[in-house]
Amino acid sequence: MPQMLYLAKGKGILLVRRKKMSTTNENIGYLTQIIGPVLDVSFPENTPKIHNKLVVKDIDKDVSMEVAQHLGNGVVRCISMEATEGLSRGLRVYDTGEAIKVPVGQGTLGRAMDVLGNPIDGKGEITGETNWSIHRKAPSFDKQTTTTQIFETGIKVIDLLMPYAKGGKIGLFGGAGVGKTI
Repeated sequence: MPQMLYLAKGKGILLVRRKKMSTTNENIGYLTQIIGPVLDVSFPENTPKIHNKLVVKDIDKDVSMEVAQHLGNGVVRCISMEATEGLSRGLRVYDTGEAIKVPVGQGTLGRAMDVLGNPIDGKGEITGETNWSIHRKAPSFDKQTTTTQIFETGIKVIDLLMPYAKGGKIGLFGGAGVGKTI
């Protein structure tokens, strides 16, 4: 027999029907609140970890979001990575069990992608050698270069008279039409 889950938010009460825990490993929650790109999702069984990717699949297009905060009682606050038009309270939300991952490698050089790794430059699919989480630890000091390298701007006067070091913070001011663009 289906169980009933009552979620009280504000003045209204949202009634969601859910079945008993399935034998699969799917972790399914329900949208309880939508305020622009901020979404609250209730998970009756297992609360997902911070930074997990959640997906709403019950509408025309999938909407991905990331868990940002645990509110307690199985409710998580998420940040949507896409437009939230078409979402409504009560929709099922699926926990992927992992963080958002994007392609990395030689195939990604010179390409523009969104935070989910989808191409936005109109050059077709992005083929990376592997996918890495967008939340990674910084590389250890032994993997970082300690030599100073010159950043070649392509502006002859800058490169000759005042070269910039790679990785530093710089600002370049100049009048209109003097060749600041690289």
